[in-house]
Amino acid sequence: MSAREVALPRGRKVQIAEAGDGPAAVYLHGIADIHGASFGWLPFHEALAERLALIAPAHPGCAASSEDEALETVDDLVFHYLELFDALGLETLRLAGSCIGGWIAAEIAVRHPERIERLALVGPTGLFVPRAPIADVFWETHPADGVSFAALRGLLFGDAGSETARAMFPDLRGDIDQEVLRYQLFRFASRIGFNPPYLHSRRLAERLGRYRAPALVVQGADDRLGPRRHGEVYAEGFADARLEIVDGAGHSAFAERPGAVAALVADFLAGP
Repeated sequence: MSAREVALPRGRKVQIAEAGDGPAAVYLHGIADIHGASFGWLPFHEALAERLALIAPAHPGCAASSEDEALETVDDLVFHYLELFDALGLETLRLAGSCIGGWIAAEIAVRHPERIERLALVGPTGLFVPRAPIADVFWETHPADGVSFAALRGLLFGDAGSETARAMFPDLRGDIDQEVLRYQLFRFASRIGFNPPYLHSRRLAERLGRYRAPALVVQGADDRLGPRRHGEVYAEGFADARLEIVDGAGHSAFAERPGAVAALVADFLAGP
């Protein structure tokens, strides 16, 4: 993996992690992810980089990306990424995202469908679905009794006690740099998603049909952050999409079943 900074207007800088060869694919990260709870690639990203030229920017204010004090809405974030794509010389691109990154990727695709050749979403948030709200992940960022993050891990992983879950969100106080990384991610998420029922856009579901190129939606069978219905609405709303349910995984299916999810996403993104 290599890392670099890309300059954007108004003095902003975006940290980018890159690896691999093949068709260029931009990956927008989520919570239990690179730039969110990990400084480096996870096995999922490494598997993607075996077939794709993977480009993973950190969201504004996350990792080493500059804070953007003007950022107020998800629409602001769409323009931020359009400026990044322009700076990278990507007139059209293959786009993937997980969790919050999946939400952002979907918002970009419905606004500028002509720029997105293929769209892959893993456990995406972003939808308002009546009677099926996204869980309050912000509440669970406060450890129970000041000690345990088991409830947070339970929202983000199928197995809250797994080695992967505990490595990213350990009980008690963890390494200070990792604590800061997680704090940056949740601070960023609150800027666009702290609106009950959280992490959603009221209008996104009705706009999904604007994106007519191929789309893939992957969701863990035991996702407790975003109900199954969210994956179904995404797949039904896009003009040309399929939904893949991954057994033995929760919200962060890419981290829990990296081989299976990477195979689905890489096969799809590397397609014609």
